[in-house]
Amino acid sequence: MQAARPLPNYLVQRFQGWKATSYAENHAWYRRLASQGQHPRAMIISCCDSRVHVTSIFGADTGEFFIHRNIANLVPPYQPDGNQHGTSAAVEYAVTALKVAHVIVMGHSGCGGVQGCLDMCSGKAPQLEEKSSFVGRWMDILRPGYEKVVNAGPADMNTALEKESVLVSLGNLMTFPFVKEAVDSQDLTLHGVWHEIGTGSLHAYDPKLDEFAEI
Repeated sequence: MQAARPLPNYLVQRFQGWKATSYAENHAWYRRLASQGQHPRAMIISCCDSRVHVTSIFGADTGEFFIHRNIANLVPPYQPDGNQHGTSAAVEYAVTALKVAHVIVMGHSGCGGVQGCLDMCSGKAPQLEEKSSFVGRWMDILRPGYEKVVNAGPADMNTALEKESVLVSLGNLMTFPFVKEAVDSQDLTLHGVWHEIGTGSLHAYDPKLDEFAEI
């Protein structure tokens, strides 16, 4: 028996509204995208959190960004073990096939995944330590960041680890040979940002100062 059900009516109504307005007013552009394929300038790796609306934040048009979302905007290290790696596959496609000029990792305030990592690493979430926990095993990627933050002892552990998730991902991106090659040849640049949802602010990582500064 199939578990899938028809779309909720409110989504059907929203689609019909979009088709009658936004699509109808820009149908030539959509047909061009369909016939000529996508040519995004940047890839953005952001969190699955529904409050993080990347295209709205940057005022992006359809076809402008290649977007990959996962728990806590993490990129795992390069691991060509023949297993299934969704995030790594997205990075490979963006860099080697789409030839994006920029890869941007975006963290955010109030990240539930980062909170889960804090709880797990501090012994407050034993369920995430179970091998069967997909979230827990994914958050293992951030364990080195947790150790760094704990040793630094910041006043706001959550915010510090949210920003560290961006830095861990940027570091892991450079373990991919095709990413490093593109960066070294100056065909690709990597960027890290952290978004404060409540204030709407955006903080960019400055590698020279090793800190995030508000834009």
